[in-house]
Amino acid sequence: MKHYIIADIHGCYTEYKLLLEKINLSSEDTVIILGDCIDRGSEPIKVLKDIMNRPNFIHILGNHEIMMMTALHPLMQEITNESVHSLEGNDDLYFAFGDWMNNGGETTLQQFSSLEKREQEDILCYLEEECPAYETIENNGNLYILTHAGLNNFSADKELEEYAVGDFVWGRTDYERQYFPSEKIFLVTGHTPVQYIRKDKQPIVYTENNHIVIDCGCVFGGRLAAYCIETGNTFYVSRFK
Repeated sequence: MKHYIIADIHGCYTEYKLLLEKINLSSEDTVIILGDCIDRGSEPIKVLKDIMNRPNFIHILGNHEIMMMTALHPLMQEITNESVHSLEGNDDLYFAFGDWMNNGGETTLQQFSSLEKREQEDILCYLEEECPAYETIENNGNLYILTHAGLNNFSADKELEEYAVGDFVWGRTDYERQYFPSEKIFLVTGHTPVQYIRKDKQPIVYTENNHIVIDCGCVFGGRLAAYCIETGNTFYVSRFK
């Protein structure tokens, strides 16, 4: 059995499917998605529904899933142009919705709105009830802590259960710093494309200072990556133009 980690698919459905073919998953394998499967790209709902229908997939929440849930839950009576415009009377919801739209949520909203009400409810229920804020994997004496963005408000003495959801999905990790004193504890994240971390700016999984960063900026013209915990092997699919 192997664990494959994928991050920040952002609606890149074609690249996502090709990456799964390249990995050649078995029924014994597990795929962990490090959040942000939606928004920005052209097929966010298609990606999300595919992940939902795979029993050997674990979908960790990212900040884009949080923005989607925050914006859509209050609108679930009926998502129409009128209901969206009515947000102007609710400042908190208005700004939450605007923040989502400003961060690439428009295509996700359009595709979500075209679904039957039951499908919409199933998606929001899945995100709310079945998607954790973090996961841990133990392998060969090592501990891998998997979150979308990292561990905001970090303390080495802090238990994972003591962090708020926002600590896992927001903020930017300091990748020049090793967070835990033990060489056997690794922090595995997405959220920040490796092009902003690596000195060579290449879309290659970053593995320094006990960090493993999977987001290779596919939706921005980079690559979609998968990293295998057990072997350290990486798999890539370049962005289709």
